[in-house]
Amino acid sequence: MSAVITRAGVADAERLARLHAASFADAWDAPSIARLISGPGGFALIAAAPEGDEGFALLQCVVPEAELLSIGVVPAARRGGLGRALLARAARELSAVGADTMFLDVAADNLPAIGLYRALGFGDMSRRPRYYRGGIDAIVMRAGLAGIEA
Repeated sequence: MSAVITRAGVADAERLARLHAASFADAWDAPSIARLISGPGGFALIAAAPEGDEGFALLQCVVPEAELLSIGVVPAARRGGLGRALLARAARELSAVGADTMFLDVAADNLPAIGLYRALGFGDMSRRPRYYRGGIDAIVMRAGLAGIEA
């Protein structure tokens, strides 16, 4: 996979919303994404591969901590390394502005995502009971940015 990962701006909010909708049933709309990107510490990444595979990451950073708010890869491209590449790029960008830790939450039944996060050094911190639709718990995870590599 030879994806190109770029920083997304407010002008990319519609594309990010489309990618979010392809990844999640509870999709975020373009105005919400635009507010996040333009707000303090908010930023987004878009990944695009020649094969047409796409993914995104939405983050917020208040140094020294960052939070992965949402990450997704179009269904046809999952498990091909795009999510890992997005997280590695995010870690480099966050480190460059002085962050050293990333937090995230993930649905307890999302085993592929949990496996990726653990492989990248994320450890479980706590659980949020019935956080997601359908009564699914959220697992709150944390990792040092220095350990996240593609």
